[in-house]
Amino acid sequence: MHRTGLKALLLCLFVGYSGMLGAQPFSLQKQELANPYNEPRPVFPVPTENQIRWQETEFYAFFHFGMNTFTDVEWGNGQEDEKLFQPTAAPDPEQWLRLVKAGGMRGGIVTVKHHDGFCTWPTATTSHSVVNAGNDYGRQTNIPRDFQKAARKLGMKYGFYVSPWDANSPYYGTDRYVKEVFHKQIVELASLGSDQFEMWFDGAKGGNVKIDASIYYDMPNIRDSVHVLCPQLIMWGLGGEARWCGTESGYTNETTWSMGEGLSGNEDGWLWMPSEVDTKATDKGWFWHPGEVCRDSEELFKMYLQSVGRNATFILNFPPDRTGKLPASDSIQLVALGEKLKTRFGNDLAPKAKISASATRTGGRYSAKNLTDGNKDTYWATNDEETDATVTLRWKRPQTVRYLMLQEYIRKGQRVRNFEIEITTDGTHWTPVAQNIETTTIGYKRIVPLNGSVEHSYGEGFRVKGIRVHISDSRACPLLSRLSVY
Repeated sequence: MHRTGLKALLLCLFVGYSGMLGAQPFSLQKQELANPYNEPRPVFPVPTENQIRWQETEFYAFFHFGMNTFTDVEWGNGQEDEKLFQPTAAPDPEQWLRLVKAGGMRGGIVTVKHHDGFCTWPTATTSHSVVNAGNDYGRQTNIPRDFQKAARKLGMKYGFYVSPWDANSPYYGTDRYVKEVFHKQIVELASLGSDQFEMWFDGAKGGNVKIDASIYYDMPNIRDSVHVLCPQLIMWGLGGEARWCGTESGYTNETTWSMGEGLSGNEDGWLWMPSEVDTKATDKGWFWHPGEVCRDSEELFKMYLQSVGRNATFILNFPPDRTGKLPASDSIQLVALGEKLKTRFGNDLAPKAKISASATRTGGRYSAKNLTDGNKDTYWATNDEETDATVTLRWKRPQTVRYLMLQEYIRKGQRVRNFEIEITTDGTHWTPVAQNIETTTIGYKRIVPLNGSVEHSYGEGFRVKGIRVHISDSRACPLLSRLSVY
């Protein structure tokens, strides 16, 4: 090609390209980075939002009230005459909830059907209910309705215990029971309010009928149906969303994973299954019995440390008596318990301290100051390869300290396997504390008595100028959302 021809071709191409630029102006596009703030990856399994909300409830009440209240037994046989249900006054769920709120609880779950099958509301599924009670107070009783109204009035969470086993129903053990009785009872209760936080299913199954509970009750179908009506609800027990710690003695182990089963869970568990501790506040049974005594508030506080303080929720039973109210002895201990919780955990010293960390994750959002900012959605973190790090608090003047509280940012999984706590009285020399306690897991919340004892945790305390937490082992880089000192 001649040089003049080549020039002409290049000129045409330039003119054409310029025309294209004129029709579609060239502009710079801002690059979007995949992870601009270097956000840590989750360590599976992780909780659902429902499970997080449930864990944040922390401490709530159980109320066992029904046919057994009037027959002085714990487990009825289902053959009781409905007329035996005779409250001597109108049952008062608002009184129950008002008292447990004074005790520091955030909600309650009421037993509306126990294993005897007697329903404390006028259900369409059976005549073994309050509609055939022995007096007007009994026949006018509707515990689920009144409990829900009282909880909403007091700003508390609420839920219902409905026994899967029914010793009264002639259909138990057949398909008819599940479809015509049990499922319908659950729908009746779930329809009372979409704001319910927990529905409680005991694992008991009895009589001569042999069933496989995991199959017979058709729980996957129930779970889907209930979640349509109550989107925020956790189905405890048979629902596969939360687990029983394995004991009814008011404690779980110091090492508690939110995966697996039993007292300690299992670090290698595949499903997020947080633990619930359930126990009785009184000395005789789940239902009220004549002559029962409420446990002392100091013992109840100890149980709080051994449950909420060990990465579990705590459900504490207070049974109404035959008047439909909690006895006066219960109210005395509840008020005392509430005062202890306010006094012992009401003044967080950590925000008043200077805080620092031996390592901080790059990205600009993971400062140790996040641990004391009061925001549950911020957290301190290290870089991925750093699973050993220390957070230190220092005060200008000595402080009296008794408890250390830690919380992981569990939305990204439970991580910490081991930590140690040290204090300094002079700001220079450090001394280990709580050495006879397993400072292993943290999870949603861990409360450590610095004197190493849950028996006499609120003693003279330690006069310190500093306290530090050494995370010495973690499944991945540690993420802590809160550090508090009391």
